[in-house]
Amino acid sequence: MKLKPGFVTHNVGKEQMMVAAGPAARSFHGLVRSNETAAFIINCLKKETSEEGIVEAMLAEYEAPRETVEQDVHRIVEKLREIGALA
Repeated sequence: MKLKPGFVTHNVGKEQMMVAAGPAARSFHGLVRSNETAAFIINCLKKETSEEGIVEAMLAEYEAPRETVEQDVHRIVEKLREIGALA
């Protein structure tokens, strides 16, 4: 899975913003504001990966319990699926 083409991110201070442009904007008309954790997950999704791949990347970057990381990744991925941002 990965972000669909047309979902564009931009960092503003410590937040990451994501909008849909081009054909992607036909199905999503909002703005996604991401904290550091969600931004890390979204950045991982800029290339083909899996939930497990994102979990492993986060565990290598942050000191957090695996269960917490797995829950966070799953929650963010599901939100991105709901808005149609994942291919």
